[in-house]
Amino acid sequence: MDRDRILMGVVGRPHGVRGLVRVHSYAAVAEDLAAYGALTDDRGQVWTLRWRGEGIAELRDASGQPLAGRDAAQALVNRQLYVARDRLPEPDQDEFYFTDLIGLPVVQQGSDAPLGRVLVVHDYGAGVSLEIGGEGRTLILPFTQACVPVVDIAAGRIAVVLPNEVEVQGDLSRDATVEVVSS
Repeated sequence: MDRDRILMGVVGRPHGVRGLVRVHSYAAVAEDLAAYGALTDDRGQVWTLRWRGEGIAELRDASGQPLAGRDAAQALVNRQLYVARDRLPEPDQDEFYFTDLIGLPVVQQGSDAPLGRVLVVHDYGAGVSLEIGGEGRTLILPFTQACVPVVDIAAGRIAVVLPNEVEVQGDLSRDATVEVVSS
């Protein structure tokens, strides 16, 4: 796990025909993404970003060349943009970067029963969730105060409250009969 870089943006779809792209910024103030200077993508390429409108950016490669056109912009869709951690402020005592959660052990609050470790922090826009893996199973929990009441980076652990679950048992093919069990 590369903890020296923090995911700060994702390239979206092209905007127009001149190589501009939509960029989803994870900075507290979206426009601040450009202020961090050189960004690296998930393939190691270096980019600089200049905002051209709300959420619309011009990306330039390491040699300072802008994207050649719409096809070049399309090739970058979903490319993740990272900032070196040392260029970001240290989080306050009760704050953290999502990357700090990866690998932390997860226990069930109250019983301290181990559930596994955080594998991935997902953010698809409808809310953040944690993917927890261990003992042959994978759980995905919403990253809310109700489900994840304790994140203790200093102690290196997360305590969760498992929500009521809906489990579908049986064959899920079109004409099959299934049983829904709520726990």
